Amino acid sequence: MADAKKLFIKTYGCQMNVYDSERMAEAMGAEGYVLTEAVEEADMVLLNTCHIREKASEKLYSDLGRLKPLKAARPDLKIGVAGCVAQAEGEEIIRRMPLVDLVVGPQSYHRLPALAKAPGRSVDTEFPPEDKFDHLPERKALRGPTAFLTVQEGCDKFCAFCVVPYTRGAEVSRPVSRLMAEAEDLVARGVCEITLLGQNVNAYHGEGPDGPWSLARLIRNLARIEGLARIRYTTSHPNDMDEDLIAAHGEVTQLMPYLHLPVQSGSDRILKAMNRKHTADQYLRLVERIRAARPDILLSSDFIVGFPGETDQDFRQTLDLIRAVGFGAAFSFKYSSRPGTPAAERHPVDGDVADERLQLLQALITEQQRAAQMVMVGKEVTVLYEKSGRLPGQMVGKSDHLHAVHVRDSSGQVGDLVRVRIVGSAPNSLSGEPAIP
Repeated sequence: MADAKKLFIKTYGCQMNVYDSERMAEAMGAEGYVLTEAVEEADMVLLNTCHIREKASEKLYSDLGRLKPLKAARPDLKIGVAGCVAQAEGEEIIRRMPLVDLVVGPQSYHRLPALAKAPGRSVDTEFPPEDKFDHLPERKALRGPTAFLTVQEGCDKFCAFCVVPYTRGAEVSRPVSRLMAEAEDLVARGVCEITLLGQNVNAYHGEGPDGPWSLARLIRNLARIEGLARIRYTTSHPNDMDEDLIAAHGEVTQLMPYLHLPVQSGSDRILKAMNRKHTADQYLRLVERIRAARPDILLSSDFIVGFPGETDQDFRQTLDLIRAVGFGAAFSFKYSSRPGTPAAERHPVDGDVADERLQLLQALITEQQRAAQMVMVGKEVTVLYEKSGRLPGQMVGKSDHLHAVHVRDSSGQVGDLVRVRIVGSAPNSLSGEPAIP
């Protein structure tokens, strides 16, 4: 492989982008490329972008600017931009940064090998009628005992702050047969935990042998795969959390007791302005039903503070909801405008006010997170070892509740599922030791 071409990929943002980067690497691998972690030795650099986080475009252009000397020294170096910023900005990227050779959207990356070989510059941000997964090579490379599996893409919810419907398109679900085949292949090659991915994953409605299947039915079927010890899914919308999926959390042993369920705000007025189509009370009642099915479930969520029109009272209602639920973790952000979304035309909350609110919210979430971790001290949990720790004789993995756990276990191996007694809690992780049988 000394003469193999080398591919460097930088992945921004969400887990779906991590999955997409893996699939793009496999597509280019079929063309003779191997991955490298050194951008200086790459024959092709691919930036797989995310448009959800603040200043996504600015971060892309900053990274492209840092590539200018490399491109100047090696004019034959291919530089590509993929993902949601590519979809949103298209040819504008090449106009601003002529060093870019190709731009490909998240629904067209199966065409990446052809674009890489095409003369001149190429832009492909179409929503092709064919299923990109039909054109990708079989998955081969694995880096550990866990794997992502995209089951659904796109979103039909059109939240006022979100670009996903415009960059990823309408909701599309992959057929059951293809997902089962891919999952079985992953397990056969050593994967024992699969996380099902989708922009709105619990809206899954893939075609099965007898008509469309729900996410709950897919999970129940995946649980029958021998050797698949753990199933997770993300990200969900409260409005698509049906009773069968709730029941699955109490009935399917392999479905882990962790659920990321974004709510965004605790104010009905702001939820309506966000076009979320649920109220704070409906969310709280949903949490009650979920916990009735699985009492030990750990919940996480997303929050936006400073959404246009948010008042002090609206913010207090968000804090009240957080106190009522008791989250084990959360992602929280100050609202930032996304061009093309309805909220982009509205007047934002003063920046200093939004900063103060974010600090207060994050302090409350941190308090709840640490409390949830302290509850685990003294208990036995199952940990899937994912890598060696920094210290000699240490393994690092995730618990059923997705806590990071550092374990003193000199005989441990990556991929082991081990009963561990939790002996301590740090700000963002737990520590433990193998439980004595």
